[in-house]
Amino acid sequence: MVLDRLSSERDDVPLFTELSLTMGAGDVVQLAGPNGSGKTTLLRILMGLSSQYQGNISWRGTAMPKGRVEFLADTLYLGHNAGVKAALTPLENLRWTGALCSPVDDNAIFAALEKVGLAGYEHQPCYALSAGQQRRVSLARLFCSPASLWVLDEPFTAIDLAGVAEIESWIDQHAESGGMVLLTTHHSLSLSRPPRVLSLEAQ
Repeated sequence: MVLDRLSSERDDVPLFTELSLTMGAGDVVQLAGPNGSGKTTLLRILMGLSSQYQGNISWRGTAMPKGRVEFLADTLYLGHNAGVKAALTPLENLRWTGALCSPVDDNAIFAALEKVGLAGYEHQPCYALSAGQQRRVSLARLFCSPASLWVLDEPFTAIDLAGVAEIESWIDQHAESGGMVLLTTHHSLSLSRPPRVLSLEAQ
């Protein structure tokens, strides 16, 4: 993925200007900057949720918007909110999100839920789960998708210390297998290899 001289503003106030980044297999990049510097805005731009920017974005050599379909098919985005339907169970939530992009069978979903510590909660409605457990339902998507690029906005929200260490190990494993991770977090990461840091400073 290549970002070339990306700029964006909010209410005529610049968030970031002339931002450039190249990511390849095995890269982990942490977006850093104070609140309001545009970290979430940048992720929303990448995911096609905002068109308020100037500059160029390309994926595997193809510029956006032409390369958008291939990019989205190869990317998993977890937003700041857990993004689960409270009335649905973890199993139903993962079936639903899988149907939107990359369908996955129930055996794989059960394995993913076990991986994130939710074995035995597959059929509980999500409104009965804690905030941390709902976040884990969302994180289970990491193991239900073949996406090479993970885009994670504050993935440690509502997660305890043991869970943080687990997520860090998953990021390590994904990068070691040739995947890419772009994330925002105020947490000090403990990875096997320090992430590259892309700083966004409020203008």
